[in-house]
Amino acid sequence: MAALRPPRSVSSRDSSDGSERLDGAGSWDALEWTKIEPVTRSVSHVNSEFLLEAERVIEEGHGVVLVNRDEAGTLFVTNFRLLFLSDGTRNIVPLGTIPLATIEKFNKMVVKNQSAPRQTDRSPSRRLLQIIGKDMRIIVFGFRPRTKQRRVIFDALLRCAKPARIWDLYAFTCGPSKFSKPNSKVRLLNEYFRLLGKGSHCASVSMVEEGSFTLSNDLWRISNTNSNYTVCSSYPFALIVPKSISDEEVIQASTFRARCRIPVVSWCHPGTGAVLARSAQPLVGLMMNMRSNADEKLVASLCTQLVDGKGSRRKLYIADARPRKNALANGAMGGGSESSSNYFHSEIVFFGIDNIHAMRESFARLRDYLDTHGAASSDGMSSFLRHGGSTWGGGNLSSMSASVSTLGDSGWLIHVQSVLAGSAWIAARIALESASVLVHCSDGWDRTSQLVSLANLMLDPYYRTFAGFQALVEKDWLAFGHPFSDRIGMPSVSGTSFDLTRQSSTGNLSSSPVRQSSGPFTPQTSNTSHAQNNYSPIFLQWVDCVSQLLRMYPFAFEFSSTFLVDFLDCVLSCRFGNFLCNSEKEREKCGVYEACGCLWAYFADLRSLEGSSHAHYNLFYDPLKHNGPIFPPAAALAPTLWPQFHLRWACPSESQAGELEAESRSMAIKFSELLKAKEAAEMKAKEYSVAMETLKAELRNEKRLSSSAMNLAQRASKESAAIKRAILSLGCRVNYTSNGDCTVDVESNPTGSQENSIQSPPRKESDGTMERDVNSDLSVSVTVVSDDVSSSPLGQVCETLCPLRTRDGSCQWPSAGCAQLGSQFVGLKANFDAFDHLSIYDSYFESN
Repeated sequence: MAALRPPRSVSSRDSSDGSERLDGAGSWDALEWTKIEPVTRSVSHVNSEFLLEAERVIEEGHGVVLVNRDEAGTLFVTNFRLLFLSDGTRNIVPLGTIPLATIEKFNKMVVKNQSAPRQTDRSPSRRLLQIIGKDMRIIVFGFRPRTKQRRVIFDALLRCAKPARIWDLYAFTCGPSKFSKPNSKVRLLNEYFRLLGKGSHCASVSMVEEGSFTLSNDLWRISNTNSNYTVCSSYPFALIVPKSISDEEVIQASTFRARCRIPVVSWCHPGTGAVLARSAQPLVGLMMNMRSNADEKLVASLCTQLVDGKGSRRKLYIADARPRKNALANGAMGGGSESSSNYFHSEIVFFGIDNIHAMRESFARLRDYLDTHGAASSDGMSSFLRHGGSTWGGGNLSSMSASVSTLGDSGWLIHVQSVLAGSAWIAARIALESASVLVHCSDGWDRTSQLVSLANLMLDPYYRTFAGFQALVEKDWLAFGHPFSDRIGMPSVSGTSFDLTRQSSTGNLSSSPVRQSSGPFTPQTSNTSHAQNNYSPIFLQWVDCVSQLLRMYPFAFEFSSTFLVDFLDCVLSCRFGNFLCNSEKEREKCGVYEACGCLWAYFADLRSLEGSSHAHYNLFYDPLKHNGPIFPPAAALAPTLWPQFHLRWACPSESQAGELEAESRSMAIKFSELLKAKEAAEMKAKEYSVAMETLKAELRNEKRLSSSAMNLAQRASKESAAIKRAILSLGCRVNYTSNGDCTVDVESNPTGSQENSIQSPPRKESDGTMERDVNSDLSVSVTVVSDDVSSSPLGQVCETLCPLRTRDGSCQWPSAGCAQLGSQFVGLKANFDAFDHLSIYDSYFESN
């Protein structure tokens, strides 16, 4: 899990804590067990920072050596995991830390030291604890002799790794916390609405409680006949069935299918109407002659008419995931397979995929192969050194061939290829032929879930997103009753659980003390057998198939391979309640969704912290590049080992196939930072642009005001000139003094004055006064001072005519005698236009 990945710890050989160096790291024979001094520290004080919420330490062992890495530390058993803390770095060692639910089995072993000939063997035997995980790792811890630490740890594992009740799991102890999600039934209904083209409808809890979710389209409908799980206890509460089939016929058809798992629709093509349906095997009996009219009618209803205008019916393929011989053998127990003669327009196809027991054995052989040929294995030896290098593929040509043969003998990649090929065949029939496909195996919850969900993933690009992947898993795995408790090996509602295999062996092993198979053929105690339980890595195998598709189509998936690894780790650890129990009915009975946290909410919270730069996002995802079905050709279906999952413990350096992705992610983060800086710069530039536009607008306004002021000044200047000409024409002369006083001189020779005024206007001197005419015979100076000019009508006239009034209305002649001369200016204003255009001739004045 992403949250459980501390920095990689350093080997005790590199630490400087004062402990003696453990020479000969490649072999247990060189370990000096008696010279490892335990480090005693307070558990609650030192390790509280490493514990998860509600996680508590049950037992601990000091001076323990992780043989895989030749590293000393302290081993803790908590109510959630086996935790190994390095003495050198005081950090968690990921290889030595494994959730209790992920442990498949654990064994106590005693290995005697080899003594030289003729020497008495007085050295104590090495006491080891082997942990075999469901996540491809094999761990071995070494304990100091003459101590009871191994017994203490072993007994704690017996109590905690094999809980008697489902409520004893850590998921119930931790509680929902903040990682809770809406009702799973609501999410299932929303997915059904999407499939039926009713995405505008939104499901609710009240809709589930009232049973008012029975929507339909032209071909299919949602039935609530199983709302109380009375028809089929392992099916969901709501089923998509043909619209032409009544609930009574659904109930009748259920009696003809194993565990009452009738044919129901899992996915329907939005354009052609073709469907992908699933069910369990028919109960045809040993003679293969049993029939059911209700079942045959239900299956025939899957073959709706083609949308070709001809009214022809589409073809139906019945895909039996089992080998043909297995299907026939099931007839002895009442099962079997369909006959094409009994089902209209159908064809039976067998995929030949093996059962859960073959998958379990294949997985164990693959785990042993990786541990044997890994760079550092559970016996502390490198494959370069074991048996002189003869087991290493790089020793010589024959050993290379043997190594590859061993990998092939595991059969795991062949099984993965079979599931991929079967799913691709189903997807092609639906998308290319517009045919409907009914898939089943024996019970319809293992191989059927693998094929149907993988075909959905190929057909519908929505399922290749985070939201779609969640909907797909919840629909075809959780809702349709894949028995997760049995397959993972956890207790179910009944209280039964997978019996963890334990063994205690004593022997004198030479070069590889624990080089023994982790598979089902390991010698076991008489009362348990690995092959007699229902544990099987079916879901793990399906996720492996998804990783193969992600490798082939890196642009088609929103999520990355890192997400798939973390997803599997969470499923196997049982940290959350999503994958507990065997069916929707059991999870509802246990109150899982109310009492436990939600894995999907946990992942969504992780992604929200870092956004699109989180490791769960696929950097190469391009939804437009693969916005339709994907059909991997047969040549591309040759699978390889999934490095990030299969090799991460045995070959940690080589498992970093995602280094290129990590480098790309780092570049993407830098690019994202540059984009953010660019956006910030663009935002700043936009702000500057807005500010510039504002300044430009203000400048334009100022120019407009300035232009208006200039126009007013020009107009005032013209008015002033006209008034001056008019005054001069009356024989008056206006004089300005330096203190702002104004004097009006009335001359005795108006004609000459007027004539001079018109033809030769007075010049303004530098001191601001107007030059007086030296030829005037009589000059009368009148000076009048008024306190308030503007308040009288005459003052208003003055304000109108005065050329020296300021813009704010104040007068530059506060001591002028304008009020006294108002009677002279009233007529001037009334006749201003006339004076301005009037031509005065000398003969006019002479005649008078």
